Amino acid sequence: MNKKIIFGAVFVALIVILGMNFGQYLTLDNAKAQQAELTSFIDNNFALAASMYFVAYIAVTAFSIPGALVVTLLGAALFGFWTSLLLVSFSSTIGATLAFLSSRYLLRDWVQSKFGDKLSAFNQGVERDGAFYLFSLRLIPVFPFFLINLLMGLTPITTFRFYLVSQIGMLPGTAVYLNAGTQLAQIESLSGIVSPSVLISFALLGLFPIVAKWIMSKVKASPSASNGNA
Repeated sequence: MNKKIIFGAVFVALIVILGMNFGQYLTLDNAKAQQAELTSFIDNNFALAASMYFVAYIAVTAFSIPGALVVTLLGAALFGFWTSLLLVSFSSTIGATLAFLSSRYLLRDWVQSKFGDKLSAFNQGVERDGAFYLFSLRLIPVFPFFLINLLMGLTPITTFRFYLVSQIGMLPGTAVYLNAGTQLAQIESLSGIVSPSVLISFALLGLFPIVAKWIMSKVKASPSASNGNA
């Protein structure tokens, strides 16, 4: 029998088994119940919960652990927009800077051997546009964020400039994602998924890269930007 058919049959069987055993937990009601428990803990232990989330987000970013988007949405659902914006904005930038420093001082050889083919593009971008190049990558990430953190560590950009530009450049995208997270947290039933506020939030997610790219092209084309790149 063809190996692909055997693999497909095993895969389907696995999905069925998982669905029969764990499907009852993957419901909106259960998700809302878990959210209610976490919200209760936060209400009673706000400082502790915020600190735990802040440190956890730094670790996720610093060690390039997959799932930062999920953690971002969770923060919006649990802490609300403004509090989560404060927590995520600073923790993500601190984590990114730690990854940047680890690349510069600890993992230079590994990063160069692993992603050296992309390093020339970063060096050329920094040489051509200076900090504006990093800002454009933060606003419209052509490369994954973890790769930006690591490769920027091998460029001449200073640590302070990396932190400051990352803090400012990542803020708009962070705000858009957190807004979507707060809308998802308010869904009480499946019909809520098509509510105007939720649809507008997801429309913003889709439009943000397009609008940001248009703005960046206008800024870069302006005479002041051309004279100020360094």
